[in-house]
Amino acid sequence: MYSFRNDYSEGAHPRILNALVESNFEQAEGYGEDVYTQKAVELLKQRIGRNDIDIHLLSGGTQTNLIAISAFLRPHEAAIAANTGHILTHETGAVEATGHKIISIEVDDGKLNYLHIRAALDSHPDEHMVKPKLVYISNSTEIGSIYKKDELEQLSRFCKENKLLLFMDGARLGSALCSEGNDLELSDLVALVDAFYIGGTKNGALLGEALVICSDPLKEDFRFHMKQKGALLAKGRLLGIQFIELFSDNLYFDLAKHANRMAGLLKDEISKAGFGFLVYSPSNQLFPILPNRLITELQKNYLFHVWLKVDADNSAIRLVTSWATKEDAVLAFIEDMQNALSHLSD
Repeated sequence: MYSFRNDYSEGAHPRILNALVESNFEQAEGYGEDVYTQKAVELLKQRIGRNDIDIHLLSGGTQTNLIAISAFLRPHEAAIAANTGHILTHETGAVEATGHKIISIEVDDGKLNYLHIRAALDSHPDEHMVKPKLVYISNSTEIGSIYKKDELEQLSRFCKENKLLLFMDGARLGSALCSEGNDLELSDLVALVDAFYIGGTKNGALLGEALVICSDPLKEDFRFHMKQKGALLAKGRLLGIQFIELFSDNLYFDLAKHANRMAGLLKDEISKAGFGFLVYSPSNQLFPILPNRLITELQKNYLFHVWLKVDADNSAIRLVTSWATKEDAVLAFIEDMQNALSHLSD
């Protein structure tokens, strides 16, 4: 059984494992004050092209979202998210457990725009309700779509005009930035969002996310928030070493390009077979709509999520490729799909 369920099934890129082994018996300072973490932060600042940002390394996406959003908001303030947003659907109420309501917005493509935000503001007009303060977006989104530069600029401008914070979940930022049609650069994000993170867990690292805080008022005491919520790792160097390997050259982006290319192979052949998709996705997540009979055949050899029942005979599945997805496995899936279609049509 080969898995297309997610992009974190495999361990880590061999360079990362080698670097961890080679540094294993070195003594280092704790809690992110080691030379590796410091070097990783400097590398990331160079890649982003800014020195006036704060960067903190955390272990996972849910942890990063929880700590950042709860630190940025006052007790009566709320976050706005798409109905597919990760903080709303797949984090066990982590943000809301800190006392911050998440205002859900119904969207078709996983993306928020300024009209969505305006509607949320209009429906929360006074102190008898929570105050919308932070806009949460993901790039790529939970259904594989990406933000174009003009979309993010428009959203950023509206947030600034209305004194809202804009926070980008970057668990799959590598895939988004390397996607076909993307026109955003890593360096663009500092001017457009108040904070974002660069996801390592889903792009070649064992674990780790790099939170970038761009807005000065949000920087103060952030390490206190990390410590209080269990994110200030004694062996913080384990995160620093990984981000050094990912960003000392183009490894981070090369891995994302591989994931996207594998998804592209699947997408092309599924399209040639005459099937459509639930949503347009240029990144490493695909949501093809297939006959249930075909899905049953494919499940004999492959693991994937059945995402949504479309009608009595068809469902959308989710196929996710990763930095380590084998091309042979992708080609085998395509061949098995074609063979199954041939048998089903007999």
